[in-house]
Amino acid sequence: MKNYYVTMMYAVLIGIMMTVSFLPKAYAQSIDINDLKTWANYERYAEANKTAGTPVAVFMGNSITDNWARMHSEFFTENNFAGRGISGQVTAQMLARFRADVLNLHPKVVVIMAGTNDVARNDKYVPSEHIAGNIISMVELAQAHGIQPIILSILPAAEYPWRKEITDSTKMIKDINSMLETYARLNGITYIDLFNLMKDENDALPLTVSMDGVHPNLEGYAIMEPVVKAEIMKLLK
Repeated sequence: MKNYYVTMMYAVLIGIMMTVSFLPKAYAQSIDINDLKTWANYERYAEANKTAGTPVAVFMGNSITDNWARMHSEFFTENNFAGRGISGQVTAQMLARFRADVLNLHPKVVVIMAGTNDVARNDKYVPSEHIAGNIISMVELAQAHGIQPIILSILPAAEYPWRKEITDSTKMIKDINSMLETYARLNGITYIDLFNLMKDENDALPLTVSMDGVHPNLEGYAIMEPVVKAEIMKLLK
């Protein structure tokens, strides 16, 4: 009987070793080691960061920030602001590149607008508290480096054109915004409620100020800009 149990234990151990040794090989075969594009897209602003100087404020975000700097570049160049938005990114990706695209530029202020792509599940499902947590981690990193943070709420998005199966986006956005607003209030952080500034009676982003119910158009940015700039100027005094 003793020999039987010993034999069984060896069989189990051999099975585990075979499984463990197989998995990395299978995973490795699925990765192209010649593909130098990084998950967080560090390369997007690598060259721009070399000549960015010291901006007054860096805007960290996703396509909403990316489009902002592209569609109304004067707002950024005239105020010495740097846009560091990347289309499609979730908060974990922004947190990963926060050092390269914000801290290393040594701005006085960072404006963070993130989270809508997490709600849209661009990179799998992430619970609301962890989405808010990633944004809070960016805030705390900024503060640790003497950079004053501004949190912008997630904008209204009643529906994502590329993810129409998501039907609870408004509730999730409101929950995350509430967490961020509470954190900001308790910790003396500037928080700008763009959700209520931009929403219509259905808690959606109206097409009068938006291209698709998610991304602002020039009219939408024109509403946002004076509010955000005023808060930046307050922090610079």
